[in-house]
Parts: sequence; structure tokens; C-alpha cells
Amino acid sequence: MDYLKIFAPATVANVSCGFDSLGFAVDAIGDEMTFIKTVEKGVKITNITGAVLPYNVDENAASAVIKKILLEAKADFGIALTIHKGFSPGSGLGSSAASAAGAAFGVNQFLTHQYSNLELTKFAMFGEEVACGSAIADNVAAAIYGGFVLVRSYEPLEVIKLPVPEELRVVAIHPQIAIKTKDAREVLPKEIALQDAVTQWANVGGLVSGLFTNNYELISNSLVDVIVEPFRKGLIPFFDEVKTNAIKAGALGAGISGSGPTIFALCKGDKSAKNVYKAIEAAYQETGIGFEMFISKINPQGMKIIK
Repeated sequence: MDYLKIFAPATVANVSCGFDSLGFAVDAIGDEMTFIKTVEKGVKITNITGAVLPYNVDENAASAVIKKILLEAKADFGIALTIHKGFSPGSGLGSSAASAAGAAFGVNQFLTHQYSNLELTKFAMFGEEVACGSAIADNVAAAIYGGFVLVRSYEPLEVIKLPVPEELRVVAIHPQIAIKTKDAREVLPKEIALQDAVTQWANVGGLVSGLFTNNYELISNSLVDVIVEPFRKGLIPFFDEVKTNAIKAGALGAGISGSGPTIFALCKGDKSAKNVYKAIEAAYQETGIGFEMFISKINPQGMKIIK
């Protein structure tokens, strides 16, 4: 094989109560990446479309990951890479994660699947560190494993793939503003009250249990964030209005995707998702802020080989 084209999905991380530990892959949007095997060793980026990203191999999340894998594998070939961004960097939908995870997945195909999903996640975390300074796993793991994932431990890294109820849908709105992950982390409290911690732990347990048992009411009751959302929502204009409208329209729950500004709502079934979409759209149309929206199934597979 000398050529490969893949789809690397966008992701929703944190998922309300699961800060830095829960994420899921989206089916509707993502990046397309091509890989050409070259005789010359190393990696080079030949084209980037859809966003302004660095061509410097050590500064681009995707190429940095490929370089690291090729060196570790002692590969006798190189990779020429193209990236088409299907969604905006800084959206809160795992833009750098899609690039990093897609890079790890793609180059592994040329290495006859030498590395496991867990190992690919570790490589992709390096790409996240290159892009935003933090080697966080929830976005990249969701993109690589597909579906819902729980990052149970970072030392050592342990990723658990969770089941996804058949009717679960996500509606998301991306206000056209940018929030840097670094800035979103700086607003977080250094200490939290014990009662808030207990509430959050219980909600994570409830959400995981709801996913395993197809209990949509339990999922809904558990999509509550008492630790991160109260501090980050101030960075997102009209967050409360969007969340209120979504829940009134029948959403199971709503919250901040990643670091924001994208707001996501989980719904049961296509009809409910369409109603929630309309309600969120109505809440934002009069704000004067541009926005993009989508409805999607949860992507159970993660990465997809296009050709």
C-alpha cells in the first residue's frame, strides 16, 4: 500500500460531568487526510486546506505525531501528508485531536497495524501537547476508539470504550468566536468543595451506567456539571439561553464541548434532535453572532478508511 485516505472525526470531550475523562466521536463532521508512502524518510506536509495551520513538521500536531511514530518504529520509508480541515480550530470539537489521532491511525496502516489503539492514543496525546500544551486523552481516544470512551487513568493510561444507546443523537452549535484551551483552563478553580466533588463523581457513575443500560432518564439526570461549566460558561455568549431552550425542547442535557465555544445537546431519537436543533437555532439567531450547527449520530467506529 502506497496511498491512503481517511476520515478523522470531530469529538465532544468532557461531556458535562466527565472533565478530561469522557468523550465521544461525532459522525457528521471531521477531517480528511491523505498519506503517501515515500522512499525518502521522515514526513512532509504537501497541502493544508480548510484552516491556517503550520507546515513546520515539528509544530503541526499531525506531522509531529507521524515523525515520532516513524522514528520509534525505525521505518524505512516516509510519509507525504495532506490535511483538509472539515471544522474550525478552536471550536471545542477536537480539531487538533482529529489531526493528531488521524495521523497516528493513518501511519499505523503502513506499519501493518503495529500499534494498538492504546499506543496510538499515547502518540496522539503527544500531538495534542504540540498543538495546545496539554497531553489530554479524552478527545484523541474518542477519535481512535470511536463511540463513547472513558479515560479511567492517565498513569498508566487506561481507556475504556463504553456502549452507545442506539437512539442517542447530538445537536451542536458552534458560535463563531474562538476560545483557546489555555484560556479556558485558566478560569478553572484550583480547589473545589467536597460536596461538589461527590456530586460530580456520582454523575459520572450515573452517566456510564445509563450508557450501559440504555437508560435515557439516567443519562439525562447525570448530564450535570457542577465544577467546570459554572466557570467556563461565561466565556460563551448566550450559553444559558441555548441550554435552557435545548432542554425545554426535549434534550436529555446540554453542556460545553471541550473548552468551548461549541455547545452540545444529547437527545433521544431523530425527532427530538430536530426539535432541539430548531430551538437552539431560534435562541441564537437574534444574537448578532454567526454560528454553525449540526445534528449527528454518535460515531461508533471512529476513524474511517475512505480509500
